[in-house]
Amino acid sequence: MCRSFIFLAEGFEEIEAITVVDVLRRAGMDSKTVSITSDRSVTGAHGITVMADMTLGDADFGDAEWLILPGGMPGATNLVSNETVCSLLKEHKGKIAAICASPGVVLAPLGLLEGRDATCYPGFEDMCKKGGAHMHDVPVMATRDLITGNGPSAAMRFALAIVANSLGDAAAQQVGAAMIFYPKTMNFYF
Repeated sequence: MCRSFIFLAEGFEEIEAITVVDVLRRAGMDSKTVSITSDRSVTGAHGITVMADMTLGDADFGDAEWLILPGGMPGATNLVSNETVCSLLKEHKGKIAAICASPGVVLAPLGLLEGRDATCYPGFEDMCKKGGAHMHDVPVMATRDLITGNGPSAAMRFALAIVANSLGDAAAQQVGAAMIFYPKTMNFYF
């Protein structure tokens, strides 16, 4: 199975990052957190420090299925300020998921939302539109190779949409049900 990488920058939104890692691992997906600096210790926007699985310099992205960007400020601006992260995103042939501020702050300036359906944290829509996105006021927007979410409260839906994309709706439903997430169908994303 291909690997998913969740990028952690100083100031990342903790719920958006940790929820995704937790849900993907519950689904049996190989997922790794990656500090974008040379230090594996990364502090989020609300003062929670996380020890990443690896640093950007240690990671091999050759088998990456997903590149995943949590939001948070200044986490999103730190992501887009990192040349290696930006190059990886532009060259990636697999799937990308971004939530909160990251669709507008990171993906839009890189041209990765051009002509795409997306959502983001309220207030970042104009950035996405300038990047050519078709914006939707929904918690999660899922397409074949791009999933976007609007913020912390959508983190569970965002993570389950990634699982559904990779492993199918039944797998996402099973993981969600085991966590007492109750939707009868996977129609909680668009």
